[in-house]
Amino acid sequence: MTRMSPEARFICGLTLILVPGIVYGGLTVLGVVSEGRFGVPGPRDLSPSQVLLYRAGHAHAGALMLLALFIQIALDHASLAPGLIWLLRWIALAAALLISGGFFAIAHQPALRFLLYAGATLVIIMTLLTGVGLLRA
Repeated sequence: MTRMSPEARFICGLTLILVPGIVYGGLTVLGVVSEGRFGVPGPRDLSPSQVLLYRAGHAHAGALMLLALFIQIALDHASLAPGLIWLLRWIALAAALLISGGFFAIAHQPALRFLLYAGATLVIIMTLLTGVGLLRA
């Protein structure tokens, strides 16, 4: 059995510390979609599009945090330069934050869509390079 690298442990720990924020976001989305009957109070008078963006932001936060955790373990087994591996570890976390945050931002300021696109670009880079590194190992 191989042990997780200290770098992977660090990023995984940081990622897991952020999970309560996702839980709170989920309670906020619940408050929004239930019109305040459940969850925690969220913004009032959101348009249907804004509600959908809130839901998408929350869903992407959870899914991409799981991907960020998986990437840490995968990078421990990838054949890539150490500096690139360290960068990809941070990109995994940044992409999750940018994409989920981008959805919430777009709900109120459409001009902030660059956050979503930046995060999506990082996911593409991270998954391609990690996949290549795993195939090379």
